[in-house]
Amino acid sequence: QVRPVESGGGLVESGGSLKLSCRVSQSIVGFEQMAWYRRAPGKERERVATVKSDGETKYAYSVEGRFTISRDNTENMVYLQMNSLSPRDTAVYYCNAPVAEYIVQLPWGQGTQVTVSS
Repeated sequence: QVRPVESGGGLVESGGSLKLSCRVSQSIVGFEQMAWYRRAPGKERERVATVKSDGETKYAYSVEGRFTISRDNTENMVYLQMNSLSPRDTAVYYCNAPVAEYIVQLPWGQGTQVTVSS
């Protein structure tokens, strides 16, 4: 399996926006769920947003109302639109295909760094 390739991160001021992209070099049609995760310095990796194959989405409480996840099955892409960013959102962001709480179907990619300045 090929690792997902995440991009779109960068340095942004508090209150700003970023849109992350994840390219998967295989069809994602068969993945019931695609998700974005993040790992902040000194913390465990956490799942922040999930999109199912039927378009249903779910968000962590910390990002609800600010982040929007979407998927494009024809392009094998997953996106994360992040608005109203705060320094607490600073982390490396990854995408993957979860099948359970702590089980994913793809190797972890390099991730993309998001840094929010105050």
